[in-house]
Amino acid sequence: MDLKILLADDHQIMRDGLRSLIEKQPGMQVVAEAENGRAAIKLNRKFRPDVIVMDIHMPEVDGIEATRQIVEEFPGAKVVAFSMHSDQQFVIGAIKAGVSGYLLKDSASEELTRAIRAVADDRLFLCPQVTGPVAEACGKEGVPERMNDFCRLIKLTAAR
Repeated sequence: MDLKILLADDHQIMRDGLRSLIEKQPGMQVVAEAENGRAAIKLNRKFRPDVIVMDIHMPEVDGIEATRQIVEEFPGAKVVAFSMHSDQQFVIGAIKAGVSGYLLKDSASEELTRAIRAVADDRLFLCPQVTGPVAEACGKEGVPERMNDFCRLIKLTAAR
């Protein structure tokens, strides 16, 4: 059975490109596309995708808030944040909201499919460019419990 994927990005050309990349992969199918966070929330309810690829910056409801609402309503939802921002406030904000993965928009296309497959298999995914900001936050006071899993991921990756 194919992995059902919801794409959420406010730029049509990005959604078109992502759809093209994803649908070239065996076992993956884009079932819906959202142009903003509000639409992503509604489409998640309707299609119940296996993975949501969510842009962070979108109109109406941004990707972080949309993720928060989706994960609150559907605790098993798997979201890969897809952003041009690698700074700590965005990465940690997305993790706090409930993402299972974080990928930068300048990543290689193979990394997108790895991220989708990882979160679909209940694994966490961080692209290498954001491990630094996450590692900096690890162990700090006030960091949410959810961060512990990402901190362990970084330690395991570094140990390889």
